[in-house]
Amino acid sequence: MVEAAVVIPLLLLVFLAGVELFVVARTQVELSAAAREGARQAATSHDPARAVQSVRASLGPRTRADAAVSVRRPGVVGAIATVSVRLEYPFASILWGGVRIPLHASASMRTER
Repeated sequence: MVEAAVVIPLLLLVFLAGVELFVVARTQVELSAAAREGARQAATSHDPARAVQSVRASLGPRTRADAAVSVRRPGVVGAIATVSVRLEYPFASILWGGVRIPLHASASMRTER
């Protein structure tokens, strides 16, 4: 019976850590997709605000407000436009108050107009 009192909380802790890692991975994929959408917008539009708006529209409600978006778009056709998205993700916030994990994604495309 004593073994169960030790093993069950450890199994629960391992399970919760696995779920949290899954959420971090999903958030990273979400940031990558949002950066790609922003790069598409930056490649076709001269206005960097439209690229930022496209990134924010692609992000979920939990990450939208906290994400920092930067757009670098030269004015020359054929140059590389780059969109970067950064987010400090609170890992294990339920257990220890959270450790902030920096997540980053960027995407580049050649400008068309």
